[in-house]
Amino acid sequence: MPPFPELRTERLVLRQFHIRDAGRVRELASARELAVGTFLPHPYKEGMAERWILSLIDDYEKDRMINFAIDLAGNGLLIGSMGIVLDLTHNHGQLGYWIGLPFWNKGYCSEAAQAVLAFGFGVVGLNRIWAPHFKSNPASGRVLQKIGMQYEGCQRQQFRRFGRYEDAELYGIVRGDFESFRQPENGLRNPPP
Repeated sequence: MPPFPELRTERLVLRQFHIRDAGRVRELASARELAVGTFLPHPYKEGMAERWILSLIDDYEKDRMINFAIDLAGNGLLIGSMGIVLDLTHNHGQLGYWIGLPFWNKGYCSEAAQAVLAFGFGVVGLNRIWAPHFKSNPASGRVLQKIGMQYEGCQRQQFRRFGRYEDAELYGIVRGDFESFRQPENGLRNPPP
């Protein structure tokens, strides 16, 4: 397995999670508002962050997933997570992400997603990347639209969260469409070859 990559954008550094990040992950992931729109557990209990980070390391080593910690470039403050669950048999991946509540509505998620898509297509060599989001979380859908993903449909009552069924909105993008969509002003400083 190659060393874990580091991606840089105008305002962000995307890097490997470390056990020392567990306290910050727990702090951010404990917000109920965040859990409602994502697959994060709630309440986020003691020890969950450590187990999750260790699972990310194992998943990377076994080519199942690559998940980046998202830091602010200026001060190294951890603000969220973004990754791709890999299906190398079919050459595609599922994008997943969360951003801590204090950092919403600042464009960080779209900026990180653009870099992760470029990595997935350019370095990993994926042909397709897709992502679901809860219909009740339209902000997540706007992120997917901003990075060039196309709406592919709705899975009605696909997930059960907090005692109610949630529709899943599906978005996807293939390599050729991403290469056509990607523009230098989208925030990717050093696109992969």
